[in-house]
Order: sequence, then structure tokens, then C-alpha cells
Amino acid sequence: MSASALPVPPTPPSPTHPQTAEARAAFTASLLSAGTSTVESDLKSRAGDLHANTATIDKQEQALLKETKNLGREGDKWQKVVDDGARGVKETGDVQNWAEMLERDLCVLEDTMAMVDEEAGNVNQAGSHGLANGHR
Repeated sequence: MSASALPVPPTPPSPTHPQTAEARAAFTASLLSAGTSTVESDLKSRAGDLHANTATIDKQEQALLKETKNLGREGDKWQKVVDDGARGVKETGDVQNWAEMLERDLCVLEDTMAMVDEEAGNVNQAGSHGLANGHR
């Protein structure tokens, strides 16, 4: 098929009346202006919202950074309290261990004193028996 054999679309009929041409031009212009102004106003409104939201987000970001620093300081304070508590528990454990060692030593001393008293009692008994028998 050659290029000359392709069908040619029909050309729209030219307006026969000048009023029709004016009406078509006015209609096209109103469509363009209505579409453009609506889209343009929507875009301008959205752009304004974006700028306003950006400022708000920046303020919120600064507040968040400030609060994050405050939270870090609070965390450090609580860590100090925990460390002091752990140290106190360790010291209590050391004191308990020391008291148990002291108690064992006192028990050994008590047993030793009981054995000394028992030996002294045996010596006294032997001595008193010897006196009763006239031995000295």
C-alpha cells in the first residue's frame, strides 16, 4: 500500500457563521482558564501547606532534640542511682561475709574456752579430791 492510498481524515467543517467561531473560541478559553485556575490554585494551596508544615516540623524536630538530650541526662542520673545501689548491695554482701567469718571465729573461741573450762574443772576436781584424801 502506498502513502497516497491511506485514507485522509475528514477536516472539520469550517464555521459558517462568525458567531459559531466566537462561541467556540470563548468556550475553549473558558475551559482553559477554568482548568488552569483550579489546578493552579490547588497547587498554590498545597505549596503553602507544605511550607507551613515544614516550619512546624522544624520546630518539632528542635523540641524532640531538646527532649532527647534531657532524657539522656535523666538516664545518666538513673544509671548513677543503679550503680550506687549495686555498690551498696556489694558492701552489704561484704559485711555479711565479714559477720559470718566473725561468728565462726567466735564459735571457735567459745569452744576453746569451753575446753579450757572443762580442763580447769577437771584439775580443780582432782585437786579437791586430793585435799579430801589428805594429799597435797
